[in-house]
Amino acid sequence: MGTTTTPEEWPPDGQFPFDIFISKRYKSFWDAGNIQFTDSVGNLFFRVDRSQSQNSSACQKLILDASDNNLIRLVRLVKGSWQGFMVSDTEEKELIFTVNRTLNTFTKLEFDIFLGDGHGEGAEADLKMKGSAFKRSCTIYKGNSIVAETSLMYTLGFRKHFIPRNRFRVTIFPGFAELSLVVALVVIFFDKRNFWV
Repeated sequence: MGTTTTPEEWPPDGQFPFDIFISKRYKSFWDAGNIQFTDSVGNLFFRVDRSQSQNSSACQKLILDASDNNLIRLVRLVKGSWQGFMVSDTEEKELIFTVNRTLNTFTKLEFDIFLGDGHGEGAEADLKMKGSAFKRSCTIYKGNSIVAETSLMYTLGFRKHFIPRNRFRVTIFPGFAELSLVVALVVIFFDKRNFWV
């Protein structure tokens, strides 16, 4: 478990692991919900909107910061693959990563992440992402090092118990500065997952 941070302290100095918290806001019972990332007391850091391009029918999601600045547009391709594009309020910029799903079972998901553009067939992934969406467990690796991981929260004490599963922790470890990239990858990992169960 990492330290917590506040909007005034954002971004953290990167010397210690730190936590942000992921949850969904629902407009109705049937609503798919929009993911948001906050500090421990609910101050917003990032949020996710579903978006629709005029030129494509593909599923798209937009990562925004707390001031509603556009950061990354996620475009879902086929068979669990995604692309992420850097965006601004006025234009879409370059491709910054591609995600390919390599394993999809009831209990386990695995993805390869390729940063930048121009990776040929057989290229080695820059990052890997593995875990179980049901267990709220997602770990992002760079080589043998852990970049970030999600986990359920629980209270400490004589009767330890888990906090409800619709809000859980994202711990980001020192040495990886691309925080919006971590947020985007976590959004991809939990795509179509209902946080009520």
